[in-house]
Amino acid sequence: MNTRIYLRASTKQQDAERAKYLLVDKAEELGLTIVETYIENYTGTKLKRPVLNQLLEESKAGEVIFVESVDRLSRLSQPDFELLKDQLKAKGLRLIVADLPTTHQVNDGSIAGQVLDCINNMLVDLMATMARLDQEKRVERIKQGQQRAKEMAAAKGVELDKGGRPANTELINKIDSYIKKGLAPREIMQLAGCSSATFYRIKNKLTT
Repeated sequence: MNTRIYLRASTKQQDAERAKYLLVDKAEELGLTIVETYIENYTGTKLKRPVLNQLLEESKAGEVIFVESVDRLSRLSQPDFELLKDQLKAKGLRLIVADLPTTHQVNDGSIAGQVLDCINNMLVDLMATMARLDQEKRVERIKQGQQRAKEMAAAKGVELDKGGRPANTELINKIDSYIKKGLAPREIMQLAGCSSATFYRIKNKLTT
């Protein structure tokens, strides 16, 4: 059965190809024929992903979409996950999840096969819900941590940058003094030992 592997990680700092060989080996074990592997670094909370959209466009009826786990495919809201399932169904695609063994079995048209399909649908929905809730909890914890850091910094009189990290006041003061002296940006970057991105970020902050 022709199979398209989908691999995803949320950020460019994460290794989206981490599970590639695990899935290749598992596909061979299940007798699946890999026709393409799709890899992207993109949040699973968005339905419109460049590589996922490409996969859906290129896939053909009767093919398999093979993922490591449900959360690699989706951390979507319930309405968006329903849309994704509708897209898979409309294309006539079968979803196989490596860490969900019941999806490895084919519905043979029997009553047992139909029951298995129902169980798979329930399990996939459950795991998608858990993935979404996990994402929401993670985001909430980050927000709580950032708020706590702001409160602690304010109590100590420490200024934080937009990323919630202590601002480099020494560098800011240096750049401010060089700007006031009328030095050119390139000279300031060399004297302050900072990148152009850092210089212009601080410069914009100083002039707003």
